[in-house]
Amino acid sequence: MTFFGPLSRALALGLLIVGAPALPAYAAPADVALLKSYIGEWRGRGTVTGANSETVVCRLSLKPGNQDKVNYTGRCTVAGSQLSMNGTIAYIDASKRYEAAMTSNVAFSGIAVGLKRGGGLIFNLRERDQDEEGKEIGITAQIALNADAIDVNFEVMYIATGEYLRAEVPFSK
Repeated sequence: MTFFGPLSRALALGLLIVGAPALPAYAAPADVALLKSYIGEWRGRGTVTGANSETVVCRLSLKPGNQDKVNYTGRCTVAGSQLSMNGTIAYIDASKRYEAAMTSNVAFSGIAVGLKRGGGLIFNLRERDQDEEGKEIGITAQIALNADAIDVNFEVMYIATGEYLRAEVPFSK
């Protein structure tokens, strides 16, 4: 089983909390205030478990963007390799939802939809793809943005064998 390829993609999905939606983001003041409450420098450390156990160390910087958006840049180190990502998160009034899009150095880009839950935001993601060896994998990620924490949880499953990689990476300011 190749460890880093699916792990990089999963981290990219897991950190898909921000991106550049194509639609204008004319958000209500409360939605803008919620987005801006995440502005700052975040640090995360967690463990990836599976056949091996690896430490994941991440940093994420969220800054004000144009038109009530929040831009971000991030970097994670795992298994001696680096994953970088960047993008924007916004509330899209026309769709009445939060959207996050991202690009990364592991050839992943995409848009996720977020829901308001309690006082924060939740993004749930699912993808089915192939790793660099052509093996089918399923990736599931949940990102919870709360007042003083961002929690990233993800899982990679190798479809043919049922083997899993799991990680939890809590972030704090």
